[in-house]
Amino acid sequence: MSILSVQSHVAYGYVGNRAAVFPLQRLGFDVWAVNTVQFSNHTGYGSWTGEIFTPEHISSVLSGIFERAPLESCEAVLSGYLGAAKLGETILSTVDRVREARPTALYTCDPVMGDVGRGIFVQPEIPDFMKQRAVPAADIITPNQFELELLTGETPSDLEHAIAAAQKARALGPEVVVVTSLQTSETPDDSIEMLAVSGEGAWRVRTPMLPLEIPPNGAGDAVTALFLAHYLKTHSAPDSLAAMAAAVFEIISATLEAGTRELQLIASQDRFVKPDKRFTPDKVG
Repeated sequence: MSILSVQSHVAYGYVGNRAAVFPLQRLGFDVWAVNTVQFSNHTGYGSWTGEIFTPEHISSVLSGIFERAPLESCEAVLSGYLGAAKLGETILSTVDRVREARPTALYTCDPVMGDVGRGIFVQPEIPDFMKQRAVPAADIITPNQFELELLTGETPSDLEHAIAAAQKARALGPEVVVVTSLQTSETPDDSIEMLAVSGEGAWRVRTPMLPLEIPPNGAGDAVTALFLAHYLKTHSAPDSLAAMAAAVFEIISATLEAGTRELQLIASQDRFVKPDKRFTPDKVG
């Protein structure tokens, strides 16, 4: 079971591939990790060193993989933050190539564009690329609340409108839409929600909002990887949502206990594989 993950990389901390690859491996998947950047640390610290790789560099690495790896063994392609639309086109071409070898392979796209409070933090062409090219090609997308609004023009102010917005995003192409970091007028102040919408219905899971002084970067990358891993095993949106929510709660709990702003993936590895606490999604649509 192999997954091709094309994302950023940091030497210190856990974002991009550093947040996605280890959870996928710990859950039993072989990961072909292609790094789009190599930075000392994530940019949330305000300063960093390292290099952004060109689309030509990424294409060269991918070509080398394809010369050796059996593409029919690749169950999914995973992508996250894009530095430029040209890199996105490289990823979509790769998805096409993988699907030629394995038609059932899934493309999971985390349409990273911005967040509530921060606004858009990607290059100006990225939102249009996501809506017009990446999302229609994807089987699964994992936008946060802000990104869902960007994709659909709908404001998910309450659960009903959040479901409608997710269905509108599904109409763009993907089978499954997972909305992360969802807080509507109906969400308790001490909680955070996630919503999964597929052709079979809609499910909401609610978990406690843990009191982190600084929300850790990379949580969304881990969420997407964990949902994909469980979906590949179950092919069930609600089951994958439940398993992912429990795993993420364990990771964030370990991060809070450590008093750090970096995700504690290593410390929580046994916990996120076999979580003690379970969260049952509610059927809401």
